[in-house]
Amino acid sequence: MATKKIARFLAERRLPTPFLVVDLDVVADNYKKLRNAVPRALVYYAVKANPAPEILKLLAKLGSSFDTASVNEIDMVLEAGAAADRISYGNTIKKESDIAAAHAKGVTLYAFDSEAELGKISRAAPSSRVFCRILTSGAGADWPLSRKFGCEAAMAKRLLLQAADRGVVPHGVSFHVGSQQRDPNQWDSAVAEAAEMFRELEARGVNLTMLNIGGGFPTKYRKSIPAMNEYGHAIEESLQRHFGNRIPDIIVEPGRQMVGDAGVIQTEVVLIANKADNDSRRWVYLDIGKFGGLAETMDEAIQYPIASDRKGKSERVILAGPTCDSADILYEKADYRLPADLAIGDRLEIRAAGAYTTTYASVAFNGFEPIKTYCV
Repeated sequence: MATKKIARFLAERRLPTPFLVVDLDVVADNYKKLRNAVPRALVYYAVKANPAPEILKLLAKLGSSFDTASVNEIDMVLEAGAAADRISYGNTIKKESDIAAAHAKGVTLYAFDSEAELGKISRAAPSSRVFCRILTSGAGADWPLSRKFGCEAAMAKRLLLQAADRGVVPHGVSFHVGSQQRDPNQWDSAVAEAAEMFRELEARGVNLTMLNIGGGFPTKYRKSIPAMNEYGHAIEESLQRHFGNRIPDIIVEPGRQMVGDAGVIQTEVVLIANKADNDSRRWVYLDIGKFGGLAETMDEAIQYPIASDRKGKSERVILAGPTCDSADILYEKADYRLPADLAIGDRLEIRAAGAYTTTYASVAFNGFEPIKTYCV
C-alpha cells in the first residue's frame, strides 16, 4: 500500500507520468529497523539503489556511512554532508584515475577482487585500507550477483598477503549473498569461509579487522519475506559460531531494504490491445518500461505490486513498456491481473519501486525523458 503521505501527494498533484514518489519517513524507519536488527554493524548505504539528494542528506543526518560505485556518487555523498571517512569505494572495477580522484577527496577505504585492481589502488591511493571480495553462490536471491564480482577464497588470501607489501593496509573481507535475498541463512557459509580466512592470514602475520557482509536484505514485492529481525538473528548466530569471541568490525551495505518500499511509481496506460480475435489476454502498455527504470523486470525477476483505482473484475494481462524494442516486455509469464474495465489514460501505481529504478532509467532511449523523483 502507498503510505498516507504518498497517497496525499498523488491525490493533490497531477504530474506528468511516469514519476517516483519517495516517503522519507519510511527510509528513516528502515534505517532504524536495520540498526536494531544488526546492532553491531556499521551501515554503509548503497548509493546506487537511489541517490536522491534528500535520501542521502537524511541518511547522513541519521549517522549512516555510504557504499559508492563511482566518483560521481562520492561527490553526491560529500554534497549531502557526510565526511570522506564515511565513504567506501565498494566497486571492484575502477579506473586508476578515479581511484586517485577519490583518494584526493579523502576516501581511504577500497574494495578489490583481483591483483590488477590491487595494483591500481596501491599506486593511486597509498596507505589506504583495502578489503577483498570473495565469491558466493547467490542461491536464494531473486537478483543474484555471482561470478562478475569476487574471487575464490584461496586467491583472496594470496591478494591480502600481497597488500601489506604493496603499501596499503589489508583491512578485511567482503561478500554479497545476492540482491533480494529471501533466505536469512544464506550468510552463514560466507561468514564461515571468511572466518577461516581471518585465522589463516593471522597465522601468516596479517591481522584483518573488518568483515563486510554486504547487502541483500529484501523489500516486500509480491512474495512474502522474513522479518528484518530474522536476518539479524541468523547473522549474529553465524558470527558468534564462526568467530567466537573475536568478531571483527562488521559492515552492512543495504540498498533495496533501505528505500525499496519507500517509493511508488505512478504510470499511465498508453495502450490496451489484443494480438488476435481469439486472444484471451490483453496487452497493457505503460509509459514506463525496462528502459525507463524497470530494468529489474528482466527475466521477470523482480515482480512489483501494481495497483489500479478501478474496482472491476480482474483478468490476466501482459504488461509492456512504450519503447520500440521487443525486449521491453515487463511481465508475460507471471500471473499479473488488472481490472477488465481498465482504460487507456488510466494511472496505475507500481509499488515498492524506490530502489534501482530511477538510476536504471536510460537518458533518452527513443527520446523518452528519465523518470523524475519527488521526496515527501
